Amino acid sequence: MVSSLKILHLISQRPDATGSGVYVQAMLRHAAQKGHCNHLVAGIQANNIPQAPVVNQCECAFVCFEGPDTPLPIVGMSDVMPYKSRRFCDLSDNAVDEYETCFAEKLRHAVKRFAPDLIHSHHLWLVTSLARRMFPGLPMVTTCHGTDLRQFQNCPHLQARVLEGCAGLDAVMALSRAQKTEIASLYGLSEEKIHVVGAGYDEALFYLQAKPVPHPVQVVYAGKLCNAKGTPWLLKALSAIHTVPWQLHLVGGGAGEEADQCWKMAGDLGDRVCVYGAVDQSTLAALMRQSHIFVLPSFFEGLPLVLLEALACGCRVVATDLPGVAEVLDGMDADYISRVHPPGLHTVDKPFTQDLDRFVKDLANVLTTQMAAAVQQPDIDLSLIQDRLSGFTWGRVFERVERVYRSVCRLS
Repeated sequence: MVSSLKILHLISQRPDATGSGVYVQAMLRHAAQKGHCNHLVAGIQANNIPQAPVVNQCECAFVCFEGPDTPLPIVGMSDVMPYKSRRFCDLSDNAVDEYETCFAEKLRHAVKRFAPDLIHSHHLWLVTSLARRMFPGLPMVTTCHGTDLRQFQNCPHLQARVLEGCAGLDAVMALSRAQKTEIASLYGLSEEKIHVVGAGYDEALFYLQAKPVPHPVQVVYAGKLCNAKGTPWLLKALSAIHTVPWQLHLVGGGAGEEADQCWKMAGDLGDRVCVYGAVDQSTLAALMRQSHIFVLPSFFEGLPLVLLEALACGCRVVATDLPGVAEVLDGMDADYISRVHPPGLHTVDKPFTQDLDRFVKDLANVLTTQMAAAVQQPDIDLSLIQDRLSGFTWGRVFERVERVYRSVCRLS
């Protein structure tokens, strides 16, 4: 049994949006259930307090962007976020200094007031490096989410600043074995410091329910509306499918030209596409329980929790065959799971134009096959993969995280 710990959780963006936000909420919830005390430092937009109940139940300190702390818009770990944001690659040196100063003030106050036993930060990036430099004597662990590795490669001018603190972390938690190897290579960290703990889904929200009659076949996508997630090419692939009636539930937010393009393409498909914007986990789970197929056509993923959520709700799955996707789906031998070979990429998440027509055709073919199967068999047999799914619940993930806490705090 781990002694009760005072844990300072740290994330530089909103804790109620994106996959890393879902992860933070799960850590807060399960830490509290195990008797630990939580304090959260996070970045938000001014006058937009997070609505997640688990966040509101712990002590919080927020860096308020476009508000009293800084006039800067919030800076996202992805270049396209589901809300208005700036990109790290566009920040001047002065802006980076101001960004770090805002977090330094909140961190200094939080550590003085809360006196944590350890810091659990998210993303191997600027704020993690800052916290390590500020508090070298505090045990500190960091969860990598994949977007940090992408920023590290896309922003070489910030690498030295990131490495200065991240090199001194007590432990890093990776989502997958492939990610562990990449972290060691990019950051020069010993693999002994990197623990594969994975990520999970909430089995109280995402569970099996009888599917509706598949006329039309209900398809759901959940994620940012942007090129890196493959959203435009999903819409293009669906527009080419005429042999099976279908309806797409397009879930997710976005901003800028890429999101605008997705909304226009969705509009061109008429009432075959229902657009939801960003939704909470309960709403997403309800949509998945009523859908036959979940599709994730991304060009980059860390460990896509949404695939676990969809499978737990009884959805057939169509996903791009990426390392993070393989980490989830390997060992799940079922005909209701299909992977599509991704296009070649000239950067971490940008495809070669000449490969996109082939990708769209392959995606359309695989979707058509799964749609036809859904017509014949709307409900899938989860017993084929139940053992694998059970290893991805948040309770099991937190057991692995807690072992890392025990290790860095020198607890038996």
